[in-house]
Amino acid sequence: MPPKRRREPTLDEQIAIYLREYRELDPQVEKVVNALSRLDRRMSVAYSRHLGAADLSQGEWEVLKALVMAGDPYQLWPGTLSNRLGLTPAAITHRIDRLLAAGLVTRERDPANRVRVIVGITEAGHQKWLEVMRLASVFEEGLLQDLDPQERGVLGELLTRLLRRVEDDQPDAGGRLTDLD
Repeated sequence: MPPKRRREPTLDEQIAIYLREYRELDPQVEKVVNALSRLDRRMSVAYSRHLGAADLSQGEWEVLKALVMAGDPYQLWPGTLSNRLGLTPAAITHRIDRLLAAGLVTRERDPANRVRVIVGITEAGHQKWLEVMRLASVFEEGLLQDLDPQERGVLGELLTRLLRRVEDDQPDAGGRLTDLD
């Protein structure tokens, strides 16, 4: 008989199990780290659903986001996109090809250097980016609905401090080959 599918233990149950097996564990540290890990997993699922509803893959979203982050005129060289996203040139070309076929980006010769190409976001691509941002904003507001503005501010500052620690200790953990040249 196959094992019965069990529910995931609550955070407190998980920490109690860990403490049973490893008594030197700091339960406060473990609660924070495991809560962040569970939150990240669940948020990733929600964001994937939003991208699916907008007919985008995570990889395509990352390209659109990088182009928007570049600012007006929303253009980057493929090599810069590769570096920012931590991808090989072949992988970025594949993503650009899919976005090009969907009419969300352009790929043209760079007028300043005719040997190079430059990728830009189209109006349809910018609208697609906005569509996903609207979906994500509704989700994020719901996620934080139980926190008042002061609590949101404190949580944001605390998480930013944790993020800085990880970025300082593990500068390559973001998956980028080089950091935002």
